[in-house]
Amino acid sequence: MVTVKQECVEFEFFRPQAREVYVVGDFNDWQQGHTPMERLADGHWRVRLSLPGGVFRFRYHADGEWFTDYAAFGVEPGPMGVDSVLLVPEQQRALRAAA
Repeated sequence: MVTVKQECVEFEFFRPQAREVYVVGDFNDWQQGHTPMERLADGHWRVRLSLPGGVFRFRYHADGEWFTDYAAFGVEPGPMGVDSVLLVPEQQRALRAAA
């Protein structure tokens, strides 16, 4: 699940048996080990990022497997499977700049 908040974008993924989970997308040039997620006690993984306004594609990478977030803003076919779509409104950028 991905949530756009006033101060950040929050990615959350449920994979209780995973040893490591990353969020990977065009916002980090699809670098698999670049954006690690933090394990929470209930089996969820979470990371909060500050992203500019725009449309982004992403997927989760857990223990060598790719996962699509079907609860995102949409999904689209990509070169390696189905990508999740994230929409960060331009006004989010203005809100962060004003804070």
